[in-house]
Parts: sequence; structure tokens; C-alpha cells
Amino acid sequence: MKKLPFIIAIIVAIVAGHGCTPAPAYRQLDGSTWNTLYHIVYRSTTSLDDSIRDIFRQVEVSLSPFVDSSAISLINRGEAMATDTLIRRVFNASRAINQASGGLFDPTVAPLVNLWGFGYRGGDVMPSQAQIDSALMAVGIAECAIDPDGNMVKKTPATEFNFSAITKGMGCDLIAEMFRRNGVSDYMVEIGGEIAMQGVNSRRQPWHIQVDKPVINDTAIINIPLMVIAPGDCGIATSGNYRNFKRDSLGNPAFGHTISPVTGRPVMSRVASATIIAPDCMTADALATACMAMNPDSALAMINRLPDVHALLVFLDGDTLTTATSPAFPRPN
Repeated sequence: MKKLPFIIAIIVAIVAGHGCTPAPAYRQLDGSTWNTLYHIVYRSTTSLDDSIRDIFRQVEVSLSPFVDSSAISLINRGEAMATDTLIRRVFNASRAINQASGGLFDPTVAPLVNLWGFGYRGGDVMPSQAQIDSALMAVGIAECAIDPDGNMVKKTPATEFNFSAITKGMGCDLIAEMFRRNGVSDYMVEIGGEIAMQGVNSRRQPWHIQVDKPVINDTAIINIPLMVIAPGDCGIATSGNYRNFKRDSLGNPAFGHTISPVTGRPVMSRVASATIIAPDCMTADALATACMAMNPDSALAMINRLPDVHALLVFLDGDTLTTATSPAFPRPN
């Protein structure tokens, strides 16, 4: 009988210990990486900020063409052809989107992007047709491969890769995967406008995403809402030439940054922006870029052939901006 209070005390302590476990809190991390901004919100009992920053570093060391010592820079210069898991991941995804888009999504367009002044080298002088033709000879990811030893096999020694149109999306996916491994089920990862999200926000509501309206002939980057959607657990990406273009001598936008791997020249498309929803952000990122190289009908036809992928296109109909969506694109809130 004398031991009973002691036993009760132990039980009370155990119950109290369980009751004091802190509820997961919503945490926020903002900053800059890969020459763009990021905004990340997640619900977790512990901070995972260091793990997020570690993923940023891994991706940069592997895939940044702006870092001379990165694995992809060494491959581009032909100094070392060994690939890593991240390069293999974006390469295989790029090959799949290249096929789905009829060759219009192609990261080996890198030398042409550089020629037109949107890449990691060169850029202020209008390229000649001879320069364009020479660069086109090296373009073609369908003619590249990774051998059984993990080495890159390029179409030509001059072939270079710039996976920037898919890397931000993959970075969002990598962080999302890290969150899930750590038991995080509610998160929103945004890097340079590309987003991976799952679960609910701090108000216990689905994440809401604003899609911007393209601003044509504007000298500043302005976020003008077009619509707000709640697409659920997915990856979402928007591509548009209206924020990355060269100006003519009068200061007007002359051509955008989407370069055709067929003509070697900036794409003259009526599509002003493409917002893609897909099961993962890497796929959404690449498909949004592919849509920018297509006419609206072809872009929607491509999207409608792909499972669980939806699109919103904003395009010029004469002098008027209009929209078109695939059948299952979420209705605005």
C-alpha cells in the first residue's frame, strides 16, 4: 500500500510527458538561391532549414551551368563525363518531355540560348545565321545518352546542357521528398515561381496559388492577379516570355528567352504564359517551357495526352489577351 502513491506519480508523469509534446508548428524560410528567390512554408516539430539549404547546395554543385566546377559544367566543357543522381534524374525527365513535345523541349539548346544573350555565356551581339547554324549542329538531347557506367554520351563534343528549365522544379520536388521522409505532410515549396505543395496551410485550408496576368510592354515586373486556384497536392509551374526578354533600340520588347531547338531563333508564339499542374513540379516546369514553344492548340493537345496534367494558357488573340484551359484545370476561387 505504501508504494501506491509512487506508482500513481509515475503514471501521472508519463501522461504529463505525452501531453507536453509540442504540436507541429508552421515554419517559414525565405531567401535567394540559383539567382532567384524562394519561399517555403512547412509544418514540423523541428526545424528542417539546414536540410533545405543542403539541397540547394547539392543542386548547385551538380547542375548549375553558372558554377565552373559543377558537374554539368565539366560535362559541357568535356573535362569529365561522369554524371550523378541529379543529372541522371533531369536528363531522363528531359528526354521524356522532349519526346512528348515533339522535340520542342530540349536542354541542349544551351549554346543557342547563350548566343541570344539569355544563358551563362556570351550574349550582347545579335548572332549571325552562320553562328546559329553551327550551334544547331550540336542540339539534340534525343541523340545523347548516359552509358551503363554513368557517363554522359553527347551528340557532338560541342553539345552543352542547360537544365535551368527543369532544375527549379526538381529542386522543389527534392525538398518535398525530404519533408515527407521527415514526417512532414503539410508544406508549400516555391522556388522562382515553381511550386510543390501538399496538405493544408496554417488556417487548415488547402493551399491557394495566385496565377499572374502577363504584363506586355512593361518596363517593370508587376504581379497582377489573373486568378487564384487551389489545385491540391501537386507540382505547379508558370513560364512566360514577358519577364525575360531583349529590347529593341526603342526600348520595346523585341524577343523572348524561349529559343527554338528547330530554328535556333527566339520563338514567335502567341502564347504569353503557360501554367501547368502535374503530379510533380519537375514535370510541370519542363512542360510549361515546352508550351511556350508551341501554338495554343498544339500545347493543349500535348497536355491532354498526358495523364494527370492540366494547363492554363494565356495567349494573344489579335491584340487581346485571352485564356484557354485543359478540361480539368481547377476553377478559380
